[in-house]
Amino acid sequence: MNKKHAAIAAIAGIATAVTSLTGSGVKAADMQPNPFLPAVPFTSNMEPVIPHPKQQEEAAAKLNALEKRLGRKPNILIIVVDDMGWGDPGCYGGGNAVGAPTPNMDRLAEQGLRLTSCYSQPMSTPTRASLMTGRLPARTGLIRPIMAGEKLTRNPWSDEQTAAKILGKAGYTTALSGKWHLGEGKGLEPQDNGYDEFYGFLVVTAEYTPPWDVRRYPELVNHPLLRETYLHKGFDNHIIHAKKGGFKEDVKLLDIEGIANCDQDFLKFSEQFIHKQAEKNQPFYLIHATAKVHFDNWPAEGYQGKSPAGTPYKDAVVEVDDIIGKLIKVLEETGQAENTFVFVTSDNGPEESAYYDCGVTPFRGAKGHTWEGGIRIPGIAYWPGMIKGGRDSDGLFDLMDLFNTSLAIGGVSWQKLPKDRYYDGINQTSFLLSDNGESNRQSIFVWNQYDFMALRWREFKSHLKINAVDNMSYSSNGGWQNTLVLDTLYPWTYSLYRDPKERYPGQGGQYEWTIVPMNLEGQRHLLSFKKYPPKKVGLQVP
Repeated sequence: MNKKHAAIAAIAGIATAVTSLTGSGVKAADMQPNPFLPAVPFTSNMEPVIPHPKQQEEAAAKLNALEKRLGRKPNILIIVVDDMGWGDPGCYGGGNAVGAPTPNMDRLAEQGLRLTSCYSQPMSTPTRASLMTGRLPARTGLIRPIMAGEKLTRNPWSDEQTAAKILGKAGYTTALSGKWHLGEGKGLEPQDNGYDEFYGFLVVTAEYTPPWDVRRYPELVNHPLLRETYLHKGFDNHIIHAKKGGFKEDVKLLDIEGIANCDQDFLKFSEQFIHKQAEKNQPFYLIHATAKVHFDNWPAEGYQGKSPAGTPYKDAVVEVDDIIGKLIKVLEETGQAENTFVFVTSDNGPEESAYYDCGVTPFRGAKGHTWEGGIRIPGIAYWPGMIKGGRDSDGLFDLMDLFNTSLAIGGVSWQKLPKDRYYDGINQTSFLLSDNGESNRQSIFVWNQYDFMALRWREFKSHLKINAVDNMSYSSNGGWQNTLVLDTLYPWTYSLYRDPKERYPGQGGQYEWTIVPMNLEGQRHLLSFKKYPPKKVGLQVP
């Protein structure tokens, strides 16, 4: 049995042990008698939620009044920046302080809701999959980034439902602009999985630049045979325009110039899409996923040296912020700002394998890690007249929650979802729309591929396994490529209020009182994998 199969077996083994301890046929409700765990299960295949009846009534009243006044469902615009750190935007302590002002993101945070405990998965592909399905990567099989040209053993999308597909059936026009990174080939691309239109690329910038950039990849560029082999290794290195039903064309080669300016191309598409939807007076669901600030950051025309720092990464942050401002402007110009829920975020923490030219986080770890630096990311919710401005909340929010929340905003009942799978996302509509809303989420469950790594409950985080960077003595620097997963002898528990850098686990029994509620949460969570086992699509490490 290989390591990953053993990990899956261990999950099932723990669940079996818990069942035997608590009685045959244990229910989720039986696992949560503790008053510290207020979440209530409402169906067996969905994550329990903390009930807030008053804020739920307030949110429902706001949505009903808006639809009555405007005559249709709201638009949904999710902006995902690639590899932007928690500390990059000015509203999170970055901006001018780190040499890259972000006035547009700062304005949205000032006029909307700034989430300070918003969580992603440790890496790109898992986050994007969970955002679109409301399910943990271990459930979809999309547990790590798919490499360019990599062949999967099965199509992970053959039995998954994206929010785009569900909202499309509910009358929405759906589109994805920018980065996909969730599979290439028939049945694996956006237009095959609920998106009416796709304008972007299928993998990631770092896969496209090597055959063109002699500075970083001389061993490849300076050997013609290797370079030609790479260029023809079976993946499409173009911006693609595709539509549901079969239309697909290559638009622009992703050489250095193409990569440098592709975010401007994606912006033009999204602007045109928003204009078209305004003319049709039809609701839309649009994911705008930027190529930047993932390395390699080649400056777009007019952006070289535009940041005070003058580095490629900081220039890219300035460009991305400009793009966000222009997307909001087109909503305003077309009269759709008041009817559009906007969420701005990142797919994971900063990519520190590109150090020095990378993003910023005040936390321990980075992309690929399950320390806070790898998974705690910016989250800004903006909706004029619907989300009260000037709000700040440390309530727990997982990007998976955007699946459930988007469906709720679009008027799709959770009862219409397939019952043969588990949903880890939570409908956070009332949290976002109530003027004094509190999070409906009780815990954050942290996974790295098929390893259940950690659990956050309230301000406490307990690590069952840790990431260690083998050549940097457990420091916060380093990329996911040189990261190890190690078992802890005893869970490492931190108060993220006292120790947000996760440096000193509670000593002398300081946090032993958290063991009961956190163990109950972890056991309940693992039991869901007994009934709904992990899925494998060929991405597990041999």
